[in-house]
Amino acid sequence: MISIREQDYGLDVALYNEFTLGDFKLFEEALLKRSGEHDKPDVLLDLSGIKDFTLDMAMEEIRFMRAHENEFGRFAVVADDSWIRLAAHLSGLLTRVPAQYFETVEEAQDWLIHSAAA
Repeated sequence: MISIREQDYGLDVALYNEFTLGDFKLFEEALLKRSGEHDKPDVLLDLSGIKDFTLDMAMEEIRFMRAHENEFGRFAVVADDSWIRLAAHLSGLLTRVPAQYFETVEEAQDWLIHSAAA
């Protein structure tokens, strides 16, 4: 399940339980829409509620991010599970998308808001 909210800096995205290809397609739509409205939107990606992800979603994520990596700003990733954090980090290495990792949503939001203002 996915929750997507627009913010001044870009998007807040929270994932719960299993992250599927259908969820990722919703994320793609929202991100492309926001990038058309906001130059290089930043994204807060909250993975703290995720339990699993599907292989087809992971493959689509790599394809999409490689095709659009210059259209987005920074990614603030919240993940408390070491395996999910590792998977997110490896994905970032494959796509060259800059990401910063945080323990809480509040820390991630603070980083996006204050570093954008600086």
